[in-house]
Amino acid sequence: MFFHPMDFLIIIAFGLSMWASFRVRGTFNKWSGVPVYSRMTGAEAARRMLDANGLYDVPVEAVPGTLTDHYDPMARTVRLSEPVYFQSSISAVSVACHEVGHAIQHQVHYPMLVARHKMFPVVNFASGVAPILILAGFFFQSIPWLLEIGIIFFAVAVAFQLVTLPVEFNASNRARNEMVAQGFISNEEERGVAKVLNAAALTYVAAALISVLELLKYIMIFNGRNNDD
Repeated sequence: MFFHPMDFLIIIAFGLSMWASFRVRGTFNKWSGVPVYSRMTGAEAARRMLDANGLYDVPVEAVPGTLTDHYDPMARTVRLSEPVYFQSSISAVSVACHEVGHAIQHQVHYPMLVARHKMFPVVNFASGVAPILILAGFFFQSIPWLLEIGIIFFAVAVAFQLVTLPVEFNASNRARNEMVAQGFISNEEERGVAKVLNAAALTYVAAALISVLELLKYIMIFNGRNNDD
């Protein structure tokens, strides 16, 4: 009943997403076994990068789990997973500096990050309501506006994911530049850093691709119904 030709592309994109998740873990694990020449831990690299950018009041905290690293803009805190916080490796320093990249974006009011923060409350609501409205729109075809409103809310969530892409890529670029400039890594280690950061970025690209294809599918279904009428 809900099958659509676009589902083939969505399945392919979902497969890409699964592959990206495995790749980021595999890449992280691989370069976690490669010590960084500076011998700095992720926590030390994060602290030095923050201080170099005048962010002395932004703390660095350890949190449980693996790949749970993030920058909390509300608390203005860089939170690093325990492997990243305590290890001295290419992976640890790369991930730590990437999260500091977000803190720097916050400091300089990077436009895409500002837009992302402003969108978050709306997206939080829209992403919860959209699936309900879309599903209701499929079942109650006599009420076409249910699907239409659901698509609009879903589009807001997709826009949020698209805005996230430049935010993540920019944070990685900031991290790589700072790591080289401040001597956290050698020139030979840049290859490993790039692999770690690119693998992580791919997961965001795959997630955004899935959402865009799903949105297109819903729009095509909605337009098809209108044409039938």
